[in-house]
Amino acid sequence: MSTTISETTVIGRVEKKLFIGGRWRAATGGRTFAVENPATGAALCEVADASPEDAMAALDAASAAQASWAAVAPRERGEILRRAYELLTERAEEIALLITLEMGKSLAESRAEVSYGAEFFRWFSEEAVRISGEWKVNGAGNGRIVTMRQPVGPCLLITPWNAPLAMPTRKIGPAIAAGCTMVVKPAPQTPLTALLLADVLTEAGLPEGVLNVVTTSAAGPVTQPLIHDRRLRKLSFTGSTAVGRTLLESAADNVLRTSMELGGNAPFIVCADADVDAAVDGAMIAKMRNLGEACIAANWFFVHADVAEEFTEKLTTRMAALTIGRGVDEGAEVGPLIDATQRARVAGLVDDAVSRGARIVTGGKAPSGAGYFYPPTVLADVPASARLTREEIFGPVAPISSFTDEQEMIRSANDTEFGLVSYLYTRDISRAIRLTEQLQSGMVGLNRGLVSDAAAPFGGVKHSGLGREGGVAGIDEYLETKYVALGL
Repeated sequence: MSTTISETTVIGRVEKKLFIGGRWRAATGGRTFAVENPATGAALCEVADASPEDAMAALDAASAAQASWAAVAPRERGEILRRAYELLTERAEEIALLITLEMGKSLAESRAEVSYGAEFFRWFSEEAVRISGEWKVNGAGNGRIVTMRQPVGPCLLITPWNAPLAMPTRKIGPAIAAGCTMVVKPAPQTPLTALLLADVLTEAGLPEGVLNVVTTSAAGPVTQPLIHDRRLRKLSFTGSTAVGRTLLESAADNVLRTSMELGGNAPFIVCADADVDAAVDGAMIAKMRNLGEACIAANWFFVHADVAEEFTEKLTTRMAALTIGRGVDEGAEVGPLIDATQRARVAGLVDDAVSRGARIVTGGKAPSGAGYFYPPTVLADVPASARLTREEIFGPVAPISSFTDEQEMIRSANDTEFGLVSYLYTRDISRAIRLTEQLQSGMVGLNRGLVSDAAAPFGGVKHSGLGREGGVAGIDEYLETKYVALGL
């Protein structure tokens, strides 16, 4: 089957309507918006463009289904998730191609995302039967303390464009396991994968109304009525810190439970005693995974002066060797950025750094032609005054600064409003423990460039967010604790 036919077939299989109450329906007035292929700039298709009324219909469905879904046995909820995991695995090639078409990453990266995203369904299928409470004698001995965990209730899950399968499954999985219903609002750049996911969960046996998917080009007007509706009990958002702040302000009106996975500015630290080859391998993962369009992407490289030249040369060789092309093309390793705005922003950050004294070692100039491509770029001698040392790059740019004073380096690494993840390479166990404890981030990759794991608590500190997704902690975000005081 040719690539063109395969692409057409995959797009054709996706429902382009809203998924509300277990049924596909057009948006009010039949409104639609275009989904763009970032590799070409051309439209892939049109999908339903929901109105506030459509969103309220989705909340109506979720609210109506909440009581009956909460009463479903934990084992049954877990088995639905397990079947969904198996279906995602069976349809991995189809889903990977869909991700590549609407987001831009290479097929190899999209396949990895399918595997990672499906793993959240498998993990939470096992957590569904492990929700527990407590029984104990009270201090006076004249009563008993009983606690139970119950679903928080209908949720609004807002997901970003950079991982159109994994970000929804990371939220949907624990919500289903806990017994919550939900309205999912995917990013307008990548709605197709979320719509396909609704189809997969329906096939897996998820009852009507538990999952509702609302696609829209106008997030604010569509989501705000839900956030202010008293039936909604939780808001989970992954995206920028700026938008997260706005949502937190809105959520305060209804005192919603919130989970926020926001921006990052990850330092990547290479100490003098590090295994430089291993550090370069880790840097390629931490920087280039997802084209650098990831909140956990390495943002600023701190390399000890003793190994800075070696590290820079080896990283540059690896970055310069990467093949740029459409994600669906054979051998393509670096696809396009998501849109023209993001490419212009990345280019502006590079230009700013160069104007302040940074040196381009490789890349640094967008190619001409269709699509939103930007080359893998390495910058050396990056000054602390450069904007990209404070702003999230979200692109394939590796800015390198050297250091000699460890504590000064740590102060610089922590001198940011963000605190999602840090990366540290050293072979000294004492240094590893000392620096890991000093780094102000919710996660640390110690001699490892990959921290994402469905079994791990993913999340940050400071302005990088609230709460954790994944791991044992992930389901807690969707449960309330009820205490019962028993008298004897």
